[in-house]
Amino acid sequence: MPNPFTEEHEAFRKTVRTFVEKELTPHALEWDRAGIFPREVFQKCGELGFFGINHDPKYGGSGLDYWYVTAFAEELTRSRNAGVNMALLVQSQMATPIINEIGTDEQKREFLAPALAGEKIAALGVSEPGAGSDVANLQTTARQDGDDYVINGSKMWITNGTRADFITLAVRTGGPGYGGISLVTFPTDVKGFSVSKKLDKVGNLSSDTAILFFEDCRIPRRYVLGEENEGFYHIMTNFQGERLVGALSAVGGMERMIEDALEYGKERQAFGRPLLGFQVWRHKLVEHMAAIEAAKRLTYHAVDVFDRKENAVREISMAKLFAGDLAQKVAYDVQQFFGGMGYIEETHIARAWRDIRLITIGGGTSEVMKEILSKMSGF
Repeated sequence: MPNPFTEEHEAFRKTVRTFVEKELTPHALEWDRAGIFPREVFQKCGELGFFGINHDPKYGGSGLDYWYVTAFAEELTRSRNAGVNMALLVQSQMATPIINEIGTDEQKREFLAPALAGEKIAALGVSEPGAGSDVANLQTTARQDGDDYVINGSKMWITNGTRADFITLAVRTGGPGYGGISLVTFPTDVKGFSVSKKLDKVGNLSSDTAILFFEDCRIPRRYVLGEENEGFYHIMTNFQGERLVGALSAVGGMERMIEDALEYGKERQAFGRPLLGFQVWRHKLVEHMAAIEAAKRLTYHAVDVFDRKENAVREISMAKLFAGDLAQKVAYDVQQFFGGMGYIEETHIARAWRDIRLITIGGGTSEVMKEILSKMSGF
């Protein structure tokens, strides 16, 4: 595969790396311990154009190809804080792309444009306490009342949930099953909306993840995205971008782990020689390096298909499955390589080990990826 990155891509990559290493990385541990990061980070990213990379220039985007998104996701891993990265990627590649694709001019001006500028924080509201991977079974309802919807229900596992200014929200406007689901833009200043609880997670600590509650929340029906009762298709389409940046983040995260291991292995002495002087670890690390390169090439192939606007479900599902499962093994072995230091919060690998666990769960579990692929393979 030829190098997909032009000089313009690399210049953009350098801009992202400079920002990340100056503004984000020094605060990685601090923000994890605080359980949140400053809202100003959204504003700075908006000013630099990081949220609108592949969005419509009419609403503040840059209209660039997905290889720029790839560079952005890869460089974000240098923040050493997966929670921050996830929150920023939700803003740019999970909650807003569907508005960019099918939203009305009014919706784009009210919700998309300020999100791309970093002025409003966005969240994606699909999962519920009883409907995670089983999206077709979601229970949050939107009942028609004149020109309004009246929304009741709850959402769970919502990134940016405690401080989102609006939610790209999945609701049931029709009967049971996938045919009765719609997507709406939902401003969180509506009466009856509340943050029920901020969840205490194992990892991704600086990302606020919440349970949300809706009690007779009234929004205008013009906030529906696309056609009523056709939201399931749009959710499935939107999942592809979410899963692709997940695979990219996993690959970038593994590369950071190996870089840390090589640096530590040259400095740390044991039994009179550096850790890299032991064949068992040299061989283990190069095995992982080879597998990471395979994951990267598989993911880049998925990016290529996705960027050409072709059906990339198969490629993206494979990339997320392979990179996500591999990341668990890499994190475990690199943490083992660090020994006792790998179990200390101050080291990047300790936080990466707990943070990377989410990749095989969030955005579609590894089991869901396997089921998608088995069905596409005809069995």
